[in-house]
Amino acid sequence: MRLRRYGVGYLIKLAGAASDPHMEPDSITPARHLEVLRELMRREPIFHRPEFGTTRADFENMTDPAFREVGASGRCYSREYVLDILEQRHARPIEDEVLEASDFQCLEIAADNYLLTYTLRQGERLTRRATIWRRQGLAWKIVYHQGTVVQA
Repeated sequence: MRLRRYGVGYLIKLAGAASDPHMEPDSITPARHLEVLRELMRREPIFHRPEFGTTRADFENMTDPAFREVGASGRCYSREYVLDILEQRHARPIEDEVLEASDFQCLEIAADNYLLTYTLRQGERLTRRATIWRRQGLAWKIVYHQGTVVQA
């Protein structure tokens, strides 16, 4: 499925074949968590889904106060820093950016806390992503996010 909103494109795939079947693990999403997987897939890649908001207030609402991010560079970023960058990014959106997310897997790591992992392609750049989501009532909060560049 390909979505185009606000000049940004998304291509989402539920699963993809690994290049080396001995290297990549099989899907780890238990059947009882498939509905959670579907809910969280709709929210990823985080901060790139305009239907969930594009303002600083929206991003504050999406993230837990203890939110931290580790970027593809390996640097650790605070919630405030990420909110500042998001505010700047959405003031000047990138036109026709196409993001391809695939190989989603979901694992409950504590009660109402889930680790969602997936692969994201942005042009020639390929990264592995991991987000820890916390369910609070009917809402979802992002606790942690990390992107790691896949070396060619």
